[in-house]
Amino acid sequence: MVIAGIPFTMPAIWIGLIVIFLIIEGLTAGLVTIWFAVGALAALIAAMFHAPLWLQLVWFFAVSIAAFAVTRPLVKKYINSRTQPTNADMLIGQECLVTEDIDNLTGRGAVAIGGKVWTARADSDVPIPAGTAATVLRIEGVKLIVTPACVTAGAKE
Repeated sequence: MVIAGIPFTMPAIWIGLIVIFLIIEGLTAGLVTIWFAVGALAALIAAMFHAPLWLQLVWFFAVSIAAFAVTRPLVKKYINSRTQPTNADMLIGQECLVTEDIDNLTGRGAVAIGGKVWTARADSDVPIPAGTAATVLRIEGVKLIVTPACVTAGAKE
């Protein structure tokens, strides 16, 4: 194969692609092109045995897809397992006291629970006045999502 007047062999092209894929992989935070590097390695082996170009391309795509399909679920499981449960999870389901009117439209509100004051938002867009007892439904970032305690009490009965 001749590109811009320079003769290239297919093994040289596959080696070049492997290097490019590995450089890209090294520059990124997640696994992005490692599967293509593995596929290019398979195509390089086929090229070294003088396989036709169509067969080299089939090997490249087949091995890349197979490597992706086999390793991606495992990689995803271990890379995205950084989520750490915190003691804050214990607040879910607990009652708290609204210390500052909770109004989602103005982005204001706070509750006191366990001796600490948390920023809070209502589960619905209905404001919750200060002094109201509320129940923590979930945590989103550093905000507690709450609902008036009388609403949850009524739902449990």
